[in-house]
Amino acid sequence: MKAAICSKYGPPEVLKIQEVAAPVPNEEEILVEVRTSTVAAADYRVRSFKVPMLMWLPARLMMGITKPKRQILGAEFAGVVTACGKRVSRFKPGDEVLGASLPKFGGYGEYLCVNENGPIVKKPSNISWLEAAAIPIGAKTALYYLDLAQVELGQKILIYGASGSVGVYAIQLAKLKGLEVTAVCSAKNFKMTHDLGADFAIDYTTKNWHEDLQSYDLFFQAVDKCSFSIAENTIKQGGTYINISKPIATLGMLVSKLKKKMKFIMAKDFPQSNKDLKYLVELVKSEKLNVVIDKVFPLDDIVEAHQYVDKGNKAGNVIVKTHNF
Repeated sequence: MKAAICSKYGPPEVLKIQEVAAPVPNEEEILVEVRTSTVAAADYRVRSFKVPMLMWLPARLMMGITKPKRQILGAEFAGVVTACGKRVSRFKPGDEVLGASLPKFGGYGEYLCVNENGPIVKKPSNISWLEAAAIPIGAKTALYYLDLAQVELGQKILIYGASGSVGVYAIQLAKLKGLEVTAVCSAKNFKMTHDLGADFAIDYTTKNWHEDLQSYDLFFQAVDKCSFSIAENTIKQGGTYINISKPIATLGMLVSKLKKKMKFIMAKDFPQSNKDLKYLVELVKSEKLNVVIDKVFPLDDIVEAHQYVDKGNKAGNVIVKTHNF
C-alpha cells in the first residue's frame, strides 16, 4: 500500500511517500481502507518533536529515542471496513467508520488496523468523508476540557486560538452549554467565529489587544501562544484557566492559584471513549455542530499539507485524502 513515512524527526520534508506492506488485523481489530485523515496536532508534534523542555526525555522515551516509533502518522481517520478479526462483533466489512487511531496512528496509509473497542464509530450517511476525519480529536478535546471545567449556564468564556481545530469546536460546544463566548483570533476569521456562535471576537494581531478585555469565568487557551499574565488579569476570582498544550503549571501560575483561588486545568492524556465520539457525531449529524475545513490535500502532497499547518494560520481542519471518492 502507499503511505507517508516519517522516518526521522524534523520539518515537513522528512515525510516521504513509499510503498509498504498493508497491515493485517489481529483477532480484535478491523482493517480499514482509509479515505481521509487530517493534519492533527499529534501528527505535527510527533513529526517535528516540538514538546516542552521538561517533557523532552519522557516524550523521547514514548515516541522514539532517535526516530518515531510510529512512522505512519495520521491520528484521525475515516474509511471503509474491509476485513475483521474473528472476535470482532461491532463492525462488518462494508461499514463506513470514523475514529482516532492513537497511539498507533496510521491514517497516512491506504489501510490501517484499529481495535474495534477503540474510539471508532459508524459514519452517518449525511456526514461527508472530508468532515468525518475531522471530528474524533479536535471535537473530543474541546468537549473533554469543557466537561472537566464543569462549566455552568451563563458563564463567560474567552477562547484563545478560537479559529483552530480545537477552538472552532470549543466555541460551538460552549454555546450549546449556555456560555457567553469571546473568540480571540485574527480579524479574517471574525465572520467564521460569529457564524459558529461566538458572541464577541477580538483580533490578537492588534497592538495591546488585551487591554480592553472583560472579566471571564474561564480562559480556554487552545493555542499556547498567549502570555499567562494576560489570562491572570482577566480571569475572575475563583475562575478557571485551561491550557490544552502545556502539561505543567509554572511558578507564576501556582502563585495566582493561591491569590485568586483559580482552578487550573493543564494538558493531559485523556481516555478516548466511544460514548463521547458517538455524542459528537450525533451533534454533527443533527447539524448542531459544524465541521470547519480549511484546505484539502491528497496524500501525495503530505509535505505541502504539513507546511501549510506549520505556518500557524489554518482555520479549522486540514484534510488529507488517501483515496479518491
